[in-house]
Amino acid sequence: MSDAALHATSQDPDSFAVQIADSIESFIVATTEVAKGDEPDSAVPFLLLEVSQLLLTGGRLGAHEDIVPDERYEPDTGPDLDVDDLRERFAVLLDPVDVFSEVFDPYEPRKAPVAYRISDNLADVVTDLRHGLAHYRAGRTSEALWWWQFSYFSNWGPTASATLRALQSLVSHVRLDQPLDELDGLDTDEDLAEDALAEEAGKVMAEEIAGPLGLRTVT
Repeated sequence: MSDAALHATSQDPDSFAVQIADSIESFIVATTEVAKGDEPDSAVPFLLLEVSQLLLTGGRLGAHEDIVPDERYEPDTGPDLDVDDLRERFAVLLDPVDVFSEVFDPYEPRKAPVAYRISDNLADVVTDLRHGLAHYRAGRTSEALWWWQFSYFSNWGPTASATLRALQSLVSHVRLDQPLDELDGLDTDEDLAEDALAEEAGKVMAEEIAGPLGLRTVT
């Protein structure tokens, strides 16, 4: 199917391309609003919902047959929009629960956990999604779908999945009234093994983060 034919379906709300593009644009708009910090108490639960919905979109892209763009070389979309402001806003909003540990590839044995930041991850995901959206808005629908599918496998899918686990863990710690290990000693520039991560962790009770996360009232 030609790019023009694909784009011609853009008025059909039930078309695959439109649904994917709408979901991605909705995520970008929603997370950008969260980053403004107007409602910090609900930031984590809201991000949990938004990242979960985005990964459903990613799953649809992943399950779809390989999408082949019409052009052999990717057309230039111009420079990607700067996401430093978005990254910094999330870093402030999510402090001190921004840093988390993650095993990059669960199928590689004996891999040590690596430190990541939710703020970095969200900014990276938005960068990938915006790149494809630039193609979509320019009428290059097949190129946009190809990019979103490719980058889902290569970058934003794993990044969003790791972020979802971190957000879900935060909410679970509070809802289950369980202690949360402090990560003040964990730095994304350090390569720490699992034992070292445990050693760095201090004790922070769930009550201390329940209020900022907006999950229950701290008395």
